[in-house]
Amino acid sequence: MNSSTIAVILGGGRGTRLHPLTGHRSKPAVPVAGKYRLVDIPISNCLNSNIRKIFVLTQFNSASLNRHIKNTYNFDLFSHGFVDILAAEQTPKSQNWFQGTADAVRQSIHHMANYDYEHVMVLSGDQLYQMDFNTVMKHHKETESEITVATIPVDGEDATGFGIMKTDKDSMVQSFVEKPSFDELSEWKSAVSDDLKNQGKEYLASMGIYVFSKDVMIRLFEENPDATDFGKEIIPKAIKEGTKVSSYSFDGYWTDIGTIKSFFEANLSLTDTLPSFNLYDNEQQIYTRARLLPASKLAGTNLERVIVSEGCIIEASRIERSVIGIRSRIGKGTSIEESIIMGNDYFTSREDIQNRNSSRPLMGIGERCFLSRTIVDKNVRIGNDVKIVGGSHLEDGKFDNYHVVDGIVIIPKGEVIPDGFQLG
Repeated sequence: MNSSTIAVILGGGRGTRLHPLTGHRSKPAVPVAGKYRLVDIPISNCLNSNIRKIFVLTQFNSASLNRHIKNTYNFDLFSHGFVDILAAEQTPKSQNWFQGTADAVRQSIHHMANYDYEHVMVLSGDQLYQMDFNTVMKHHKETESEITVATIPVDGEDATGFGIMKTDKDSMVQSFVEKPSFDELSEWKSAVSDDLKNQGKEYLASMGIYVFSKDVMIRLFEENPDATDFGKEIIPKAIKEGTKVSSYSFDGYWTDIGTIKSFFEANLSLTDTLPSFNLYDNEQQIYTRARLLPASKLAGTNLERVIVSEGCIIEASRIERSVIGIRSRIGKGTSIEESIIMGNDYFTSREDIQNRNSSRPLMGIGERCFLSRTIVDKNVRIGNDVKIVGGSHLEDGKFDNYHVVDGIVIIPKGEVIPDGFQLG
């Protein structure tokens, strides 16, 4: 076990940009790839890297996340490993909820006092990537850094949306700017490989993944008691004060799932023949709750680039480029394309099917439906002969039983869509 490192996973704020998926759950608890939760990604990266002291910091809608962590990550009595939830709390030192990334860690650091550690790895709870943190720690130690910031090379078009680091040839960070304007980008190029330079990726963007040497983190918190954010305040101040800050340049797949659009695209990209994010990796496994569900059952369905999770009963005519979550039930004659069906928390019983009330659809998707560019959250009831077609022709907004965000239709958790409903 990498006993010298404690990992802290930030659960994020209200998750307004992922609403309505965050209406009843925190960002890290949002389902992804049919059977996982977003928080499973950083936790799995930690476990694969032998980091087994993990805190997850959260403050909004944390019940679902608590339940998932409790039911999933149980270590044996002799391993000394844990995944613990730290919810925002009032203490003698602070009466406020977390005000930002740095404030969240500052308010929680007293919980780490009982453990012997040298480094703190700060991770985000809403990113999709596979990274060996051992290589990050090795870089941190070999460069004798006090802070290491994981960066990803980006081109000029993307650089304006990130915090950008400027490094020297030894990967030491010389300066930092938050979301630079396009006009000032020329000043922020870093020394990168010829291959990256040929792709125009000469800017190093912060991934929101940090390694702090313990004493340096505590000192920075004490010297900057009002600083609430790592990227905007703590890191830039550390660089100016001469703290040894290095960049660990990551060249693998990474995406920030901060918006409905990025969440939608990241999920659908998993259906590609060779997706950038590899769920089928022997070394970098993604862990989640073992639910002991039966295998999925399909009847007469034409599938084209589809992820189908366990416990599904599918009689649809056609499903294309979609993610089908656990315990999904999809009726005869239904077609689904470019959609995310999150599934259900429990099965539709045989009694429910036999005694179906015509005014209340069964849980799942009914017969002869057509869904395109739609996210169906958990435990939704969609009747028969329903047509929902997302796209740019739809106006964004919140409506009676659905939302539209960036042209993507979202049916919130537990909603009921009656027979014959038409949209788009």
